[in-house]
Amino acid sequence: MQKSHNIFKLILLLTTILGLALGVLGQDGNQAVASNNRPEADPAIPTSSVSDVNSTEVKELQKSFLRRVGVNVTQTRSLTLDQAIRLALDNNNGIEIARDDVRIAESGLRSIEGTYDPTLNFTPNYSRNQTNGQSATNDVRVNSNITKLISQGGGNYQFFFNNSRTENAFAQAQATSGNIGSSSSSGIFVSSLGVSYTQPLLRDFRVDNTRRQIKIQKRRIAQSDADFRRQTIETVSQVQKAYWDLVFALRDQQNRVANLNLSKENLRQVEARIAAGAAAPLQRAEVATELANRESDVLVASQSVSIAENVLKQLLLKDPLAPEWNESLTPTDSPSFDSTSSVDLQAAISDAIANRPELSRLRLEKEINEVDISYFRNQTKPRIDFTSTFSLNGIAQSAADSTTSQFLPLISGDPSTNANAYLLNQIRLLNGGSPTDSEIPLVEIPPTPTFLTGGYSQAVSNLFRSDSRNYSFGLTISFPLRNSTAKANLATAEFQQSRLASQVRAQEQSIITEVRNAVQAVETSKQRVVTARRARENAEIQLDGERKLYDSGRSTTFLLFQRENALTNARNSEIRAETDYNKALADLQRVTSTTLTTNNIVVDSPVDDSGN
Repeated sequence: MQKSHNIFKLILLLTTILGLALGVLGQDGNQAVASNNRPEADPAIPTSSVSDVNSTEVKELQKSFLRRVGVNVTQTRSLTLDQAIRLALDNNNGIEIARDDVRIAESGLRSIEGTYDPTLNFTPNYSRNQTNGQSATNDVRVNSNITKLISQGGGNYQFFFNNSRTENAFAQAQATSGNIGSSSSSGIFVSSLGVSYTQPLLRDFRVDNTRRQIKIQKRRIAQSDADFRRQTIETVSQVQKAYWDLVFALRDQQNRVANLNLSKENLRQVEARIAAGAAAPLQRAEVATELANRESDVLVASQSVSIAENVLKQLLLKDPLAPEWNESLTPTDSPSFDSTSSVDLQAAISDAIANRPELSRLRLEKEINEVDISYFRNQTKPRIDFTSTFSLNGIAQSAADSTTSQFLPLISGDPSTNANAYLLNQIRLLNGGSPTDSEIPLVEIPPTPTFLTGGYSQAVSNLFRSDSRNYSFGLTISFPLRNSTAKANLATAEFQQSRLASQVRAQEQSIITEVRNAVQAVETSKQRVVTARRARENAEIQLDGERKLYDSGRSTTFLLFQRENALTNARNSEIRAETDYNKALADLQRVTSTTLTTNNIVVDSPVDDSGN
C-alpha cells in the first residue's frame, strides 16, 4: 500500500512539472491552447477566458444563450393548463371555423323551413281593348291571395280575394251568364272570395321533398355539431400536448443551463489549480471544450423552447399580430403521475364506441340514408291528389234602373207594313180602344233588381248573400308507366345503406385500434417514469462519488464531465417520461372522447330533431 502511494505521488509530481513546462509554452500568443474561442458576431459574448462565474460578462453570456427571436424573456405570462385550454376554446381559429359550420348548417335549416312561410300575392292589372268600328272598353282586375304549404300531410291551401270591373260585352256575358243586360257604356263589378285546398293521398303524403330536406338538414346540423366536438377535442388534446412539450423544453433548458454552470465552475477551479501550479494548463483546454459543447446544448434547448412556445401560442391566439406573441409563457403546472392507477381497456373501448364523434357522424349518415329510402320509395307510388274549392261570388252593375216603351210611336204609313204599328193596334184593341186612338200605351220592362245595381261596394256586399256560394271537389290521378327515375334512386339509396354499414365497421375497428395503442402508451410511459426516476437517482449517486474522487485527485475531468452529462440526460429522461405520461393520458382522453367531460367543458347541443 505504501509503495503504490509513493508511485501515485511520483506520477503527480511528473504531471505538475509537465504542466509548468506547457504553461511556459502557453504564454506565447500563438500557442493559446487554453483559450475558449466564441463567435465574434455576437458582441454580448466575450472572447476572453471565463475566470469569474459571477462576473457581469458571464451574466451577459447567459442572457445571450437564452435570448429568443421576437420574444422578450423578461416579459413573462404565467399559464396553467386549464387557462391554456380556456384560451384555446375562446380564440382558436380551428374551433371558430367549426363553430361557424354549425351556424351555417342551422341557417340552412331555417332557409328550408321558410318554404312553409305563407306567401301574399297581389296582382293589379289594367287593360284597354278596342275593335275596329267599336268603342274602347276599359277593364281593371285586382287579384290577391295567400298561399301556404302544410308540413303535415304535404297539402297546400290558398285564400283568394279577386276583384274586377269590365266593360267588355263578352266578359260581361260570361260574368253574369246573361242574367244582367248591359252595354259597353256601363261596367260589371265581380268579386270572388274563397279558399282552395289540395291534399296528396299517396305520393308526397307521408314525405315529400321539402320534409325530406328538413329531416336531412337537421341531421346535417347534428353532423356539423359532431365535427365541432371533434375539432374541440382535437384542439384541447393539442393544447395539452403542446403545454407539456413546453414544460419539458423549459425544464430541459434549465438542466442544460445548470450543466453549463457546472462547466463554468469546473473551469474556475481548473484555472485556480493552474495558477497554483497544481494542474497542467492542458486541463483548461479540456474544460473549455466541454464548456463550448454545453453552451451549444443550451442554444439548442432555447430553440426548442421557442418552437414549443410558438406551437402553443398558435393554438391559444386568434390574431397573428397579437402582442402576446412577444411574451414568454411560463407554465405553472407540473406533470402529474400516479403509479397505482391503471386503465381498463374494455371500459375505454366502450367509451370510445359511445362517444367518438366520427361514429356519431356515421350514425347520422345512416339516418339520412333511411330518410332517402323512405322518400324514394314514396316516389314510386302513383299520384292521387284531392282538390277542393269553396268560394263566394258577388256581382253588381253600374247602370241605373229604367222604364221605357218597347215599341216605337206610330209613323204615318200603312199599318200593315209596319210590324210595330200592327202590334200596337192589336194591343189597343185588347185594351178596348180603337186603332185610331192617338194614345200610345207604354210597356214597362222590369228594372234590374236593386241588389244587382251599384258599384264595387255592392259587388262585395253580394258576396255574403245566400245565393253566392260555390264549391267543387275532385281528384287528380297520375300513374307513371315506368317511373324509372324513382326506382333507380331507391336502388341507389339501398346500395348506400350497405356501404354505410361497412364504413361503420371499419371506423369502429380503427377506433378500437387507437384505444388499444393509447392504453398501451399510458402503461408504457408509466413504467418509463419509474425507470427514469431510478436512473436519475443512481446518476446523482454516481456524480456525487465521482466528484469526491475528482476533488481528492483520484479522478479526471473527463470522467467528471461524463458523470455530469449522464445526470443531465437522466434528469431530462425523467422529465420526458413524466410529460410523455401526461401526453399519453391526454391522447387516451382524445381517443375515448372523454376530453370534454374530464376538463369540465360543456358544448351546447344543436336544434332538437326528435320526432323528425
